[in-house]
Amino acid sequence: MDAERSSPLIHRTALTRSKLAPNPGPMSLEGTNSYVIGAGGSSGAVVVDPGPLDEQHLRNLASGPVELILITHRHADHTAGAARLHELTGAPVRAADPQHCIGDQSLQDGEVLSATGTEIRVVATPGHTSDSVCFHLPLDGPAGSVLTGDTILGRGTTMLDHPDGRLGDYLRSLNRLELLGPATVLPAHGPVLPALDAVVRAYRAHRLDRLAQVRSAVTGLGPDAGVREVTDVVYADADPSVRRAAESSVAAQLEYLRFLR
Repeated sequence: MDAERSSPLIHRTALTRSKLAPNPGPMSLEGTNSYVIGAGGSSGAVVVDPGPLDEQHLRNLASGPVELILITHRHADHTAGAARLHELTGAPVRAADPQHCIGDQSLQDGEVLSATGTEIRVVATPGHTSDSVCFHLPLDGPAGSVLTGDTILGRGTTMLDHPDGRLGDYLRSLNRLELLGPATVLPAHGPVLPALDAVVRAYRAHRLDRLAQVRSAVTGLGPDAGVREVTDVVYADADPSVRRAAESSVAAQLEYLRFLR
């Protein structure tokens, strides 16, 4: 089966040309979306987030010429296959974190990459992690598209990987993304979404609602309440499989409210 086109420039491709890398789980949803960017007539492609170290998945990504490999952030479900894909293709790997770069320098906020016959603009979006970036493709369709990594997911909301991820940074990142307007959202997990600006507003409202819940929980539990106690109240219905993620996000919110000791 051919790779499914999710926008004029982008294919989502993976194991046996399905949409997903073979790493489903509570945090990765159905799996990691590996994106292949390729404008018509260009000699090579750009792969964003190679995903896990799965040989067939990576060989599928390397089935055509690859000129550049990009990483949205440091988590292993996005980066573990990068070195092997570099071996298969010879393409350099670029990320905001120099530790994940191979054969080229780290990405810079505001940098415009001219690759595969189109523009890819780097937008620093710390919050989920300190090194999170999004990739804005202004020429991809009428309103452009944005590869959002884990900053915005196709379903649910992202966690803040505290202490590396911080709520203040995340809220500022949402503000930056909202300014990109109704671009198509191409997330690293979950389905494609329309209208980035509308999605951002929903994300912001959710975050502020959770923040109010955390503040209320601290008021009820007392100022000495810890992350676990607050998580028990705010995420009472959370599945045990995402408990660590819930505690991490609560810690980031307590820090933002200056309640974390």
